[in-house]
Formats: sequence, structure tokens, C-alpha cells
Amino acid sequence: MDLLTELALAIVLAVIFGFITHLLKQPVIIGFLLAGVAFGYLEGVWLINPLSSPIESLASLGVIFLLFLVGLEMNLREFKHLSWSALLLGVGQIFLTFGLGFGLSLLLGFSLATSVYLGGALTFSSTIIVVKLLSDKGDLQSLYGRLAVALLIIQDFAAILVLLFLTSSRILPKILDLVARSQEMLYLFSLAWLLGVALLAVAFNVSLEAAGLLAGLALANSSERFQMSARLRPLRDFFIILFFVALGAGLVQTEIVFPVVPTLAFILFVLLLKPLVILLVNGFLGYRARTSFLTSITSTQISEFSLIIAVLGYRLGYLGPTELSLITLVGLVTIFFSSYFITHGAKLYEFLKPLIKPFEFRSKLIKEAQIESKLENHIILVGVDRMGRSIIRALSNQDVNFVALDFDPVIIKELERMKVPVVYGDITDSDIQEKIGLTKAKVVISTVPEFEDNLAILRATNHKRKGMKIILTAEDEWHGRELYKEGADYVLLPHFIGGQELAQMISANHNFANLKDLKERDLKLIRDYTLVK
Repeated sequence: MDLLTELALAIVLAVIFGFITHLLKQPVIIGFLLAGVAFGYLEGVWLINPLSSPIESLASLGVIFLLFLVGLEMNLREFKHLSWSALLLGVGQIFLTFGLGFGLSLLLGFSLATSVYLGGALTFSSTIIVVKLLSDKGDLQSLYGRLAVALLIIQDFAAILVLLFLTSSRILPKILDLVARSQEMLYLFSLAWLLGVALLAVAFNVSLEAAGLLAGLALANSSERFQMSARLRPLRDFFIILFFVALGAGLVQTEIVFPVVPTLAFILFVLLLKPLVILLVNGFLGYRARTSFLTSITSTQISEFSLIIAVLGYRLGYLGPTELSLITLVGLVTIFFSSYFITHGAKLYEFLKPLIKPFEFRSKLIKEAQIESKLENHIILVGVDRMGRSIIRALSNQDVNFVALDFDPVIIKELERMKVPVVYGDITDSDIQEKIGLTKAKVVISTVPEFEDNLAILRATNHKRKGMKIILTAEDEWHGRELYKEGADYVLLPHFIGGQELAQMISANHNFANLKDLKERDLKLIRDYTLVK
């Protein structure tokens, strides 16, 4: 089979299986790996070794482009925005998971060098998959969502820590300023730079994967990196499909016999032991059980980096075809289950709650401010960040009985310093509902857009309202309509309100002459918000 035929077959199969997994609401990576299985079977008919076919050579370009864009988009300043608890979670998870994975591999009879690669492959989780699933759920801004993303950021940094020395390049930005005047030249320069570094890597016996990452890191501080990234992303997507197809094809090599015990052991390690590590670390840091659990299940898969580590180990001779295919199979199975775990995390927590609660170490829980007033006929504010800060300021300036609820330890400590009555916890927790007097309140205001959290408020107060007013927040019109059906008195739709204000501005003044006054108003609000924060 010639290259053109192989390429056409691989792409057609990737489209078919990718579309099927999309319909099943699964990550398309699964579809690409399954396309590789079908591709490998069909190649076997023509007696071609999937790991030595031309497709495998083209697949290497997918890895190089992927790592080039990872390096190009890497922003070291993100570390400044990570809390100490997120840093401890990330570092603790990496060291503990790698140590346990390395030890398990040794216990299963793998060599020392092989165990290092296997332990590393089991450590990392997929940024692409987790962020996509959290975004679909609308949970990226939740506490557990922010913790999960912070954990992934730290994992990404850890994966390339040894390559950071090239981020201080001073010559390239001057060259880029010249070529950036032409979009075509910028595109060609990006390709020439990447492939040129790859050629140097071959000459100096450096891996192509490291070369791709180095090439990206060297340009990471340039102002043109976003344009280069946007132009090269289609190439990356095309070649990375071939990478996954080649990996899937390796699963059907006739000489490979998957060892049952290691296969099951590694799958259970990723699905159970990895999240257990995060449960323990989060419990030690003082997070409540629900937050710890929802954060932990985002780690129940291995990442693209894991597969790249396995491929690199194979090329260097530390992993054989069996070990490479083993990691691929673990990725296929864990990505499948992980998508369901993350999507149905709230229901899964309720089912497993008795088993998860012991990981909420009471002695370590974030302490909330002392609530001195009697919680009856009071106002409850659920969610203090952003919109909630303005409400806190308004309530604090009035002689009203109120309590705030939030599950972010950083916000809790800030409100403690301000002497604001606040409780640390999750509104879906029945113990927390009792602590804040949810059924005795006169007004409940929720600024969090999570649909399940707002439903929990409505259902907990359904038969005990007696004049209680409930104001909730929704991300879109559909969720707003559902909350109204469940009995909400008013639902805030932030983008809706913003659009209405802009429409009023246009109706009032077509020349937008009042923009200066609005700017001064908003700057004052931002200054006040910053002082509160």
C-alpha cells in the first residue's frame, strides 16, 4: 500500500470513528485510537507493520507540532495566579502519583528504566479533555474546576521543566518584528524555525519531541506567538490525528499479547489510585469532601503527554511494542470512563458520599468566621467572588442580618479579615444548609451559575419558604427558564443584563457621548471591588 492510499485510509477512518464518538459524546481522541485499530487490522491484510509504515513517520510530525504549540503558548506568568494550595496540590500529586506508578511497575516485574517511563506516563492527565468537559458543564469557574485547571497547568510545567532555559532568547523577537509585517512570511518563518530546529536536533542526537518543545519555548515571549499559533494549529490537528491512528494501529499487531495483570493494574491505578491521591492532598489542605472528589475525578485518565512519553521511550529502546501498546490501551479505556465520571460527577459524589466523607479531615478544614447573630429571617449570599463582592459591600453598609457562603479558602480568609459573617462549605451539603439556616432565611441570593447548586437551593427550601425570596444566577436562557420552573423568584442572566444595558445606551445616544461617564462609573466600581478583594 503506497503512502497516498495509507493517508487517505487513515483520514477516512479517523473521520468515521471521530464522528461516531462525537455522537456518543465521547472525546474524539477515542475515535482516532479506534480508527487506528481498524487501520492496523486493514494494514495487516496487506502484511504491513503499523509501527513501521509511512503513516508512523508522518505521525511524528503531529507530536512535533503539538509540542511546538505547547511551548509557544506556555506562559510562565500563570504561576503568579496560582494559590499556594493549588501549588501544593499539583506538586504533591505529581510526586506521589509518579512514586506510586513507578513502584507498581517495579512490583509487576518491569525493569527500572521501563518503570520510570511507565510511572511518568501514568502521572499526567489530559488538559484538552478535562478543560473541554468542564467547559461543556459550565464548571470551569467553580472551585473544583479552578483547582483542576491549576493542577493541569502545574503538570504541563513539570513535563517541560528541564527545557525552560530557552525562554530568555533576545535575538528572535527582533527577527520576528521584521517578518511579522507579512502574514505569509510569518507562517513560513514558523515552519522554517520549527523544522530547522528539528534538523539541528537530528544532527546533535536530540529527540525530535524535545526539539519541537524547545522551538516553541524560544518564541514564547514574542508578541507574534498568537498569530503563529493560530496559523499552525490546523497543521497540528491534521498530523496529531495520524499520531493517534498510528498508536491505535499498534494495538492490533499479531505478536503483541497484553499481560492481563499489568493491564488491569494500570487501568485501576489511573481510575482509582490517582484520584485517591488528590483526595488525600485536598483533604490535608482543608477542602471539603465534595470539592476534593470533583477535583480528583478530573485526573482519571492519562494525557497526550503520557502517550508521547511512551512513544519516546519506545524510540529510545526503553519500552517495547507491548509496553507502548499497553499504555495506549490504558489511555483508551481511562479516557472513556473519565468522560462519564466528570460529566456525572455530582451524582457520583452523592452515591459515594459515605465513602468520600472520611477524606474530609475535620481538623484541617478551613475555619469560617464566628457567626454571632441568630440565623433566622436573615439574608444568605451564596458565592462571594465577582458579583458577590458588590452585594457583600451593600449588605455590610446596612443594619441587616446576613451570612455569606463560599467554598474558596482564599475568599474565606479575606472575609475573615473584614469581619464578615461567612461559612466555608458547599450549598449542596445538607450539613452546610443547616449551618447557614437555609430554610429559615427571608432572602437567598446565589451568584454562582452552577445549575445543580441552584437546584439544590430550590429543592431544599421547596416546602418551607413562607414568603422567602430566592434570587439565582444562570449561565444561559435555558437554565434560567428551568430555574423559574422550579420556583425561583428571579434569575440573573449576566450576559442578558449586559446586552440590555448596551441596547439602552444605543437607544439613548447614537453617538455614544455618555461613554466617558460610564467609564468613570465603572472605574470607580473596579477600584472599590479591588479594595474589597
